[in-house]
Amino acid sequence: MAKTLIAFFSRADENYFAGAMRYVKVGNTEIVCNLIKDIIPADMFKIEMKQPYSPVYMTCIDEAKKDLREKARPELVGYLDSIEEYETIILAYPNYWGTIPMAVATFLERYDFTGKTILPLCTNEGSGMGGSERTIGQCAPGAVIKKGLPITGSDAANSGNNIKRWLTANGLM
Repeated sequence: MAKTLIAFFSRADENYFAGAMRYVKVGNTEIVCNLIKDIIPADMFKIEMKQPYSPVYMTCIDEAKKDLREKARPELVGYLDSIEEYETIILAYPNYWGTIPMAVATFLERYDFTGKTILPLCTNEGSGMGGSERTIGQCAPGAVIKKGLPITGSDAANSGNNIKRWLTANGLM
């Protein structure tokens, strides 16, 4: 049976929720990934930066914008030895300035995704997928990029039904 990988970047600390700041111990994207893991069999890999962004939200978004402008590729804490065994990769991330966080680009550019299917999932507070699907295609040439699932971050814990519909539409349930 083909294996599925859930690779995700998530940020805890101070976050933006429908117009207000709130401190969280687990980021919205990680909450969604844990829901997926409860629904389907999959391995999980957390994409973590060696030099994480600030825990202060406004500083974090400035740092993320600078990385985007500079097309930075932040070094990660760790990497998978290989993605060879995976047919499908659920790639989950928050929407940073209309696209993927640059740490996700670091992850994508490390591996050969030729012939693999990437299912993008993006948490956001109203900006949807932005241009992230296009960026993923640029960072993972040869991959089949499916239509992504935008999840409102402040509703992450209640997104199970949307996730199940998306997984079913993509043949994972």
